[in-house]
Amino acid sequence: MRLLPNNEDADKFRRISAGSVIELSLIIPASFEDRRLSAALVHNAPCVIDATVERFVRTPKTFKITFFAHNLDEVIEGIVFHPKPYMMHAFIQGSRAFFSGKAMWEQGRWEIVHPVKVSQIGALIPVYKTQLRADVMRRLIEKYVTIANLVDEGLPETVAQEIYALHFPDTPKPMDEKQLYALKFAELYDYMRRLRLKRRFHPTRYRGRGDVDKWIKTLPFELTDDQQKTIREIRHDLGGPNAARRMIVGDVGCGKTMVILASAVLMRPHRTILMAPTTILAAQLYEEACKFLPDLKIALVTNATKKGPLEGYDFIIGTHALLHRDLPESGLVMVDEQHRFGTAQRHALTKLTDNETSPHTLQFSATPIPRTQAMIDSAHIDVSLIQQTPFTKNIATSLIGKSDFPALLEHIRSEIASDHQVLIVYPLVEQSETIDYQSIDEARGYWEKNFKNVYVTHGKDREKEAVLLEFREKGSILLATTVVEVGISLPRLSTVVIVGAERLGLSTLHQLRGRVSRTGLEGYCYLYSNRTDKNERLEAFRACTSGFDIAALDLKFRSSGDLLEGSIQSGKKFRWADMGNDEKIVRDVKKRLA
Repeated sequence: MRLLPNNEDADKFRRISAGSVIELSLIIPASFEDRRLSAALVHNAPCVIDATVERFVRTPKTFKITFFAHNLDEVIEGIVFHPKPYMMHAFIQGSRAFFSGKAMWEQGRWEIVHPVKVSQIGALIPVYKTQLRADVMRRLIEKYVTIANLVDEGLPETVAQEIYALHFPDTPKPMDEKQLYALKFAELYDYMRRLRLKRRFHPTRYRGRGDVDKWIKTLPFELTDDQQKTIREIRHDLGGPNAARRMIVGDVGCGKTMVILASAVLMRPHRTILMAPTTILAAQLYEEACKFLPDLKIALVTNATKKGPLEGYDFIIGTHALLHRDLPESGLVMVDEQHRFGTAQRHALTKLTDNETSPHTLQFSATPIPRTQAMIDSAHIDVSLIQQTPFTKNIATSLIGKSDFPALLEHIRSEIASDHQVLIVYPLVEQSETIDYQSIDEARGYWEKNFKNVYVTHGKDREKEAVLLEFREKGSILLATTVVEVGISLPRLSTVVIVGAERLGLSTLHQLRGRVSRTGLEGYCYLYSNRTDKNERLEAFRACTSGFDIAALDLKFRSSGDLLEGSIQSGKKFRWADMGNDEKIVRDVKKRLA
């Protein structure tokens, strides 16, 4: 059950960016004012007295008040420096009230500096730093943050009690581990619950009945356990009453292609459509499909192919050119490298098919995410992780600088002599006064003078796909920007040199490193930097090979994402939860939501 603020309080919730009572409870006090009556005075410490004003003297620069403190049974002098006129109403001679201020032992007597009349005593008063006035915020917390309300919102009672105690403690004390766990649990619970509420289920009449087990036995190699587990999950999706909405996330070289082909087999007798981000990638997938799916009639659709009817094909593979074609009825729509397409493009593809009911959709990504994020995302969309690779990559990663350049040249000559290829990634195409690294334009003269078969491409190069194809067959050295992060397979590529490596995110570095050793070659990744100080990020990257672990590392150096607001990796941070380290808490939350 969700407890919503009444109309009067709804605007206050909006002003402090609290979308629920749980979110309100996560705004804990910055400090506390101790309003309990003092049993004794301590020099230079706050105190609260129950006192009668015996005498009041006003001078141009001060108020001087003589108090009789009943709770301490003694006379105390009060002093207010640079008073405002309205303050004198608090000190009416003969009146009795509660006052707080700082106690000072001066010249053999007690003074209270800047005494203030207070109405609420006997408790610790929380101090909140928000857009609301302090007393308004306190009343809001007192009204909504109760153990009963938090339990009604779905939190376990133990979690509710710990959060309540943070707002209303018996004595002020530092936050302990139980309370931090409670805050993280509550934040993740509220977030994942709202994600789940956003999820929509669409009935479908398409049922996949293809014999994938028979097909797997025809393959000349064994699939990994992760590949087989993902295929089982997809088989379950494609046989259900609702259209599948699944994201398959795999590390570089994990064998996503075979899962894509297995999905097309599973969807039989219905047609499958696959959209890839580049012509090269679409052509590679088409070649693999023709090789491993000889029983299916397969079409390739790019800007270069003739526009003809597509009804007679079982499996249609294409680029964004698919968005400009009349697509026949299809039971399954897949998008490879989904992050390269906008949400509108992915959505448009499912709408273009001539369907009476929703087709199943599978999205594939080669950008690993932290396992914790995958569990959180699964509240909104089904997620499969492929973490194993068909073979172990042997890539040595080194941090190098200017002094290492002669040794790097020697290595490059040796690899080229072995008929291997080298990729050198530059941060810029043209010279820049703000970045202390050579651009491709500045560097290409050196490489073209000293080496043969040097190829150059970058993101603005309209011929980049043709250049990459020619380099794959004939080239020795490729100078490029991060345009090669994903895409073409280069079986002979053994070495990648990344210039200005400290400027790139760890996930991008991992994608670039993943271009190397795709067929089991011994690989080398050189991270070149002009900086001489130790770089913690790059050192951590060098020691790590799993893309999923690197994604978690990347998260420690960048902010986490926010699916609810539609931003990924750079959205608002969680207030308490840490997606890199709180996997166990996410599991606990998932059990609670189940």
